[in-house]
Amino acid sequence: MKPTLLALALALTASASAQNASLKGEVTVWSWNVAAKALQSVVPAFNKQYPGVKVNVVDLGHDAVFERGLSGCAAGGADLPDIYTLENQVAEMFWSRFPGCFTDLNTLGADRLAKNFAAFKWTELMADGKRYAMPWDTGPVVVFYRRDLYKQAGIDPAKIQTWDDFISAGKQMNTRLGGKVKLATTGAGVDDDWFRSLAIQNGCNFFSASGPVKVTVNQPGCVQALDVIKRMYDSGIATQADWNAAITQFKAGKVASFLYGGWYEGIVRTNAPDQKGLWGVYTMPAFKKGGARASNSGGSALAIPAGSKNKAAAFAFMQFALARPSSQVTMMKSAGLLPSSPAAARDPYVNQKQEFWGNQAIWKTVLGTLPGIPAYRSTPYWSDAHNIMIVVMSDYVKGKYKTAQAALDDAAKKISAATGVPTAQ
Repeated sequence: MKPTLLALALALTASASAQNASLKGEVTVWSWNVAAKALQSVVPAFNKQYPGVKVNVVDLGHDAVFERGLSGCAAGGADLPDIYTLENQVAEMFWSRFPGCFTDLNTLGADRLAKNFAAFKWTELMADGKRYAMPWDTGPVVVFYRRDLYKQAGIDPAKIQTWDDFISAGKQMNTRLGGKVKLATTGAGVDDDWFRSLAIQNGCNFFSASGPVKVTVNQPGCVQALDVIKRMYDSGIATQADWNAAITQFKAGKVASFLYGGWYEGIVRTNAPDQKGLWGVYTMPAFKKGGARASNSGGSALAIPAGSKNKAAAFAFMQFALARPSSQVTMMKSAGLLPSSPAAARDPYVNQKQEFWGNQAIWKTVLGTLPGIPAYRSTPYWSDAHNIMIVVMSDYVKGKYKTAQAALDDAAKKISAATGVPTAQ
């Protein structure tokens, strides 16, 4: 480097350091569970560059963050934090109902960071050209399983290629282990996460993925997904549980498999540290041999409420935590949150064997499904559809509908009535 260029580089570095040092204030972040732990893990490195900014990450719990966000926006932005965590699936609902509640991050420089993230992650975070949140994690769906329980039942996960194979394996587990351990648990009655994961895998969702929004929950891909879930219950291979009960189940070894986004890695590892080496991961079964074995569940973002008194510091922390591959890798290591940054996904850590997971390079398996995830969109009406589908799914599992088609035709009718969105023909 020529002396003049070296001097310029040093001057720019010194200028940036001075700007970082001059940024002061306190930033409050609302988040939950593993997400809060992940953000806390990058605060020390952030403070080395921004010593004058104090970051308070508050773990309110998932439901409390959502409900307080809604009430705060409804009250004109009152009592909201400097940084708000939200899931992609509810993002468009916030932008449409409360268009003035959050800051357009383009005014702070987010447009210059757009290329740092996978393009699909921006879809639900933008409205009318404005970027209301910055992408955080993704949720590629995989099966987390107990190696020891599968082995006791004589099940080889490599041979589970389809959902029919999965159901057959569950029957075998019931026989070999006397029904004391179930192959799977779903949230039937309290959540519809299994349905959404299988539907998206099968190219279907509550609403159309592109074009004018239409209700598509009763299309063939969704019908087939709901039918698979019913067959799991009818064959006796599945139980049901809410979020906390599922954690109790895997800690007690009562259930051998959990279908979740890759972020569930941190839930298992932090709640059952004594089970190190007993767990593994495999890609979700397909609906038919050679079919798609990928889906997405969850994924979140960070937004800055319009009423924040320290937007510059808040954006500095968001940029440090989310737009730097090294920070995303730190959060993946500490809490299992999977990056939205393609550069982070190429980090050597992805190919490393993980001791807790039986020395399996699980991140290679999980992130390897990203290219196969079908496109989908939640729309502003996700919450209405979600609440209706929880009831319909529970009723169908209990036998209140004769067929999956009848159940989803009813769901489509109710969703259309609740949202005003027409049903696709």
